[in-house]
Formats: sequence, C-alpha cells, structure tokens
Amino acid sequence: MHPVLIAGYVALFVAVGAAFLCVNMLVGWLVRPRLPNTEKLEVYECGEPAIGSSFVQFDLRFYVVALLFIIFDVEVALFFPWATVFGKAVQLSDPSLVTVQETLPPQAPQEALTSASLGVGLSPAAIGLFKELGLSQPAIPQFVVPPATLQALEKNRGQRSLAVAEGEWSVARAGALLARSAVCDMAVFFAVLLVGFAYVWNRGDLNWVRAVSTQRPLLKAQVRG
Repeated sequence: MHPVLIAGYVALFVAVGAAFLCVNMLVGWLVRPRLPNTEKLEVYECGEPAIGSSFVQFDLRFYVVALLFIIFDVEVALFFPWATVFGKAVQLSDPSLVTVQETLPPQAPQEALTSASLGVGLSPAAIGLFKELGLSQPAIPQFVVPPATLQALEKNRGQRSLAVAEGEWSVARAGALLARSAVCDMAVFFAVLLVGFAYVWNRGDLNWVRAVSTQRPLLKAQVRG
C-alpha cells in the first residue's frame, strides 16, 4: 500500500475520532441538566464520601504500582504488532500459497541469460508478504538445496518445473527461518520482562504496604502458611 494512502487513512481515522468526541461532548453540554447543590459540589472519589480534607498527599506506593503496571502492560502489548508483522513469515511456508511462478524470460541472446533471468520469480502474493516484512526489492532467497531434498523435489514436483519447486522450497525455508528467529527474539524479550518482574516482586514493590527488610521474611512465612 502506498505511504500517502496509509497516511490518508490515519488522518481520516483521527478526524472521525475527534469529530465523534466533540459531537458527544457538545450534545452532553446542551442536554444535561444544571442543578448544582451542596452534595454535587462535594469532593467525589469513586462514589465514596470523602473523609477529611481532599488536599492530602497520596502514598508513593500508588504511583509506583501504577508505573509498574504501565511499563509491563505496554511492553506486553508490543507482542501484538510484532506477531502481526512476523506472522507473515509463517504464511510463506503455507503449501497452499503459490509463492513462485514461471515468468517469460526477456528477449536476449542465450549467452546473455543469467540465473536471475531463467523465467522463475516470486508470485504477487509472495512479493506482498516480503514487502510487509520490510524488503523493498524481494527476490527468491538463495539456498543450497541438499541432495536428498533435491531428489524429493524432483520426485514430488508434479506438473511444476524443477526450478519452481526449488524456488518454493527456498521461500518456505526463508519463512521458517525468519519465523524461528522472531520466536527466539520474542522469547528473549519476554524473559527479560520476567526477570524485571521477578526483581520488583522480590523487592516488595508490588506490595501495597511495603514491609521493611526485617519484617519481609515474616510476611513471606505468613503468606506461605
């Protein structure tokens, strides 16, 4: 998809969202009743009557727990776009997807033909997947086909040419390697998150009332008991 078209969709989404918000706020301002009284003008805190002055200092634990939640929640949310992008690599290994097709070679002397002009290239579907993975000029990956695999391709190629079968095998292998690398990267990323989570948990930063170092073993023993 063209970048200008993507930017247009984003701008349209932002404009529709802003208009929806403004229209709802305007309608609420026009139709809501205005009957102020003593009870309505009191301090509101989650539907509960406020006790004491509202100008009090919040416990620092409130902000610490909120920041930890935001950090881990946002980091975990990164898995979704990551999986969406690298999930395209799994589709390259789908047997039902035509990834390589025969193309007409250019009109050139026989001695001028190269390995890149043998009449085999990526299909439009495979080109789209490679571009979504970040390749600006996708081409059939170059792998050395093992002899056993080459014999199996020759035996099971059906109506396809051997060059097409080799190209499909190379595309599927590239997709499998890329998907495997993405899974390993995500596992390392998630392991780092778990180490950080275990660290703050062991420090007691997730406890609303944080215990001092002399009381922490006693609290852990009470929880286990």
